[in-house]
Amino acid sequence: MTGRPPQPPPHPRRRFLLTAGFGAASFALGSRLDDIRSTTGPSNGGDPPSDAPDSATTTTTSQPQAAVAAPPALADAGPEPGPDHVYDLVIAKGRVIDPASGFDGVLDIGINGGVITAIGEPPFTATEIIDAEGMVVSPGFVDILSYEPNPFGVWFKVGDGVTTNLAMHGVNNYANAFFSDFEGNTPIHFGGAFHQHFLRGEDLQLKPEEAPTPEQLTDFAQLARVNLSNGFAGVAFSPEYSPGTSQEELDGLAVVLAELGHTAFFHVRFSDPEPPGTSFEAIEEVLSLARRTGVSVHIEHLASTGGTFVMEDTLAILESARAEGIDVTADVYPYAFWGTTLASYRFAGDWQGRYRISFEDLQVAGTEEFLTASSFDAAVAENKLVAALGSIPEDDVQAALAAPFVFIGSDAILTESLNNHPRASGTFCRVLARYVRDNGLLDLPTALAKMTIQPTQRVESMIPAMRRKGRLQRGADADIVIFDPDTVADRATVAIPNALSTGISHVLVDGVQVMANGEMNRSLTPGRALRSG
Repeated sequence: MTGRPPQPPPHPRRRFLLTAGFGAASFALGSRLDDIRSTTGPSNGGDPPSDAPDSATTTTTSQPQAAVAAPPALADAGPEPGPDHVYDLVIAKGRVIDPASGFDGVLDIGINGGVITAIGEPPFTATEIIDAEGMVVSPGFVDILSYEPNPFGVWFKVGDGVTTNLAMHGVNNYANAFFSDFEGNTPIHFGGAFHQHFLRGEDLQLKPEEAPTPEQLTDFAQLARVNLSNGFAGVAFSPEYSPGTSQEELDGLAVVLAELGHTAFFHVRFSDPEPPGTSFEAIEEVLSLARRTGVSVHIEHLASTGGTFVMEDTLAILESARAEGIDVTADVYPYAFWGTTLASYRFAGDWQGRYRISFEDLQVAGTEEFLTASSFDAAVAENKLVAALGSIPEDDVQAALAAPFVFIGSDAILTESLNNHPRASGTFCRVLARYVRDNGLLDLPTALAKMTIQPTQRVESMIPAMRRKGRLQRGADADIVIFDPDTVADRATVAIPNALSTGISHVLVDGVQVMANGEMNRSLTPGRALRSG
């Protein structure tokens, strides 16, 4: 960004409904915005699905609807099996929740060849039966904001109910190498985005603070085009970590994205409301890019970047942009503290003033160590990842979670060093435990929509295979998680980020039980590469 516009006047502050009934309000708000966008612009990938329940029919956390009909089948699902059909696997008597259609009832699910082939009244006949009575059966969770599916960290994703790992914060590699490295080696599906911050350094040999030349801009746009054709979905921008990112660089890549129908994913340029460089300016940079180029945009980890300390105003700006017809969505992780490496540009300048924290608020992830003024420089030299405790107001987290166009993304995957934020292991179960069961911020179907169909819809126009994911419908892929709504919980902490979540009994990926009865089968690797196309 070549110049910083003046800070906008305060927006009307919108109070989000923080009650167990908020799911109805969120769907109703989404419907009202759909009415506006039907005459002004495209539908957003993060909107509640058109056949989702309205405010009169949204279910509560504890009481499913009467099972009067099965969820709708995909258009190409084929004929329904006959009454004598024997399924490879049946999930019996579970509370089936399909957030894509709003269905919520007790039914059996029949699976053949990794595909859901029937959903209906029990009993079904099968070679193997999973007794899910008293359990919730949901589409597998889609983590839209993860990283490369390293063979250590993916199993903690499985433990958190994730069946699709999308590195939409960007992949530190080229597309062909990325897909080659992990295909056939992971229990969960995976995909990723072209990483502007990494590849401008790797390929263009630019320092983070350097802007590219016109010749480099041409080369960079071509590099993005090639990697998008080789399977990457979208471009991940990180101007906070690459402050040399110019408007010309943003525009050059966004034009390619708009032409191909791909999305720009943003770690925005500023993370606080203190000038110079405010969150409002960062959000406006993204929205202005969408207006200039027509590209769809997605803002990552909104509570830690772009909305911190000003969440209600930021959400109001985004709501206004959506009503204008801009295709913008966002994600959030359910923790009131962020984490990043100390050598990053996030710790440049007066980070204490910007983030309203001190040395003593920085805990080295994977340890009990808190930094001090005297130990800080040594930790920077080692580029430790630290958790910045108290850096996000809890009210900001809740407001973002409640917004209908904001869904869930972890922004982490565990590594063997364990120098990682606990969101790498506990994001999805934490939402279900803390914000559904414990404080009733979200009802269960609404929370599951934010973990399944909404992130799926954000990427399925780029990744065709996603059109069969995020749904419990006949013809969909059998990516399924079964959990106990009364006991599901995260256990990971800053000191112990590798504590597995609890309450999940089964995780199926293409019908394969990578977790069964709470135990993982680490010899199974059914995960598939999810390429753009």
